[in-house]
Amino acid sequence: MRTRDLSGLGVCWIGNMRYTNPLSLTDDKKWRLLGSLGLRMYVVGFAVGLQPRAFARHARFYLLPELPAAPLRYLEFFLIVPLLALWLVFRRNIRVIVATSPFEGAIGALVKNVARLVGRRVALVVESHGDFELAVFQQRRVRFTRVYTLLMSRLARYGLRHADVLRAVSGSTRRQLEAWTPAQKPLHQFMTWSDFGTFSGLRRELPVSAAQTVLYAGTLIPRKGVHVLIEAFARAAGDGPAELWLVGKAENFEYTRQLQAQVERCGLAGRVKFIGAVSQTELADYMGRARALVLVSQSEGLPRVVIEAMMTGLVVIASHVSGIPEVIEHGSTGYLVPPDDVEALAAVLRQVLLDPHADVIGARAQAYARQFFSEAAYVEGYQRLLAQAARAAE
Repeated sequence: MRTRDLSGLGVCWIGNMRYTNPLSLTDDKKWRLLGSLGLRMYVVGFAVGLQPRAFARHARFYLLPELPAAPLRYLEFFLIVPLLALWLVFRRNIRVIVATSPFEGAIGALVKNVARLVGRRVALVVESHGDFELAVFQQRRVRFTRVYTLLMSRLARYGLRHADVLRAVSGSTRRQLEAWTPAQKPLHQFMTWSDFGTFSGLRRELPVSAAQTVLYAGTLIPRKGVHVLIEAFARAAGDGPAELWLVGKAENFEYTRQLQAQVERCGLAGRVKFIGAVSQTELADYMGRARALVLVSQSEGLPRVVIEAMMTGLVVIASHVSGIPEVIEHGSTGYLVPPDDVEALAAVLRQVLLDPHADVIGARAQAYARQFFSEAAYVEGYQRLLAQAARAAE
């Protein structure tokens, strides 16, 4: 199916994505590029803040208020989004629903089946951007774990059973989707979106080998292993000039307080900086002043921040999990360490901080990343995926 065949196709994305109004530069570019396929696009997600939003910018956005507690957000999402999605199916002639995880896939499956009862055919695409079995438990403390696990399993299986097309962002998420799907379904694999142009064209303030900053970029949650990084940094940096910058939203406030207390206990006050959430442009600026990016998560899909850092020429140290080994060759384009292994991480950090030829690793990483991802490949991936979904809707 050619790109022009998608012209006028109504597609609705549903997921827990958060958007601002106006859109960030990165989000604006993403939806503008997807709009080049000629789609009529609708997006259901969360606003940043407690005020619901509805606006048009390349797509039509319907954003729910971001309630302060995760259980409240789940309840809000599962009560409101099915009704909103059904309204879009009948009033806006949506033909394809793209659910950004198997859990949202359950909502898409419900909408698909209700629409079918009255003669409307809707195709369902279910995506996976990470380990949907374990990620939520590694992100925050969950009460009634068995009940939660059973409910999540039922939702995911229902969504995947009724999916017409699947999308994975890495080999590991692809294998997980295949294991959970009862019958073989069309499956497309391509990376998640990032405005990599912001990073590939960066002019560094310092050569990698001259910088003395270790950078973490991501939300502050237990799954990301930030506590492991702080402990390893304390052992590796010693009395040298190195600093650790933690860039990202304090998603889990209890965990963030524990990290701040850990910094004090380790005698790192003044050497570890909690930066907070930043834009993509600001993140690129921080990368331009750093020596290495460290991401030692317990699980991931294929984190875009790894590719972003590689594109700036940073040395990347990451855990040997999920899709990360698919893009990092240990000792050649970066370094891989076991998750939760403080000693192994400290040893690699010490090596990178002392290596006078760190630029060589960064240059190899940059060359690989630039050929690995392109905006054209991202749009082409969605073109193929949505063309197959459109055929299913017919």
